[in-house]
Amino acid sequence: MQVKLGFGAIPKPQYVFVKKDNDCCWYMLAEDNRRIPIYERALTGVITGIEVDREVENTFGLDKKTNLYILADKPYIIQSGNDTYFSKSLLLSLDTLTSQQVSNPLTISVKPGDKTVVFCNIYDPVTYQSIGVSWDGHKEIDWQALGQKVSLKINGNQNLNQGQRKIFTNAITAELREAFIVQSDTYLAQLNWTPDQGREFLQQQYGKRSRLQLSDTELIDFIDYLKLQLTQSYQT
Repeated sequence: MQVKLGFGAIPKPQYVFVKKDNDCCWYMLAEDNRRIPIYERALTGVITGIEVDREVENTFGLDKKTNLYILADKPYIIQSGNDTYFSKSLLLSLDTLTSQQVSNPLTISVKPGDKTVVFCNIYDPVTYQSIGVSWDGHKEIDWQALGQKVSLKINGNQNLNQGQRKIFTNAITAELREAFIVQSDTYLAQLNWTPDQGREFLQQQYGKRSRLQLSDTELIDFIDYLKLQLTQSYQT
């Protein structure tokens, strides 16, 4: 991003808010709090962080939001309510991507639904392919656990300074970590990996002999790797 010298606007992130209003699905706020509609449906940049369950005070009290940090022509923060379809489809899409994929430029797009509903679609800006997600069983999903998993994948992927880590990093609970171990058991069984194959891979990739020795970020990375192997096996 090129730095412009001389007088100009204060260099701070630009908030983008998600809300369906006529033919627009998101907007920015002017200094006088006037809404500035954004007619473009997509924003392409590099995701630099995510906050889930961020408490924000408004006229109705405290509300929980999801903040997605993106670096494009300037820093943006896409903010949406935790319980909205936009936030949920965002988490589903990010969960599908591997750690390597989320470190590359991505296109975040808004898609209008019925009434006030807005969905999020993510595209690969190089191949123009959409990141497909499934809503099957979405009512049974533990969205808090999914948010922690996605947060760990994205925020652990970034080279953040100590101050930023205090803002972004959310350590996963022991219960959630146990659930990830069970999930990896399922993937290993579907791939027909033997225990020896698993230990050999962990030793080569992470220098560790057991999943219990993996850090939170390494465990998420391992699950993403197994998921990618399954996806590729289905495609062949």
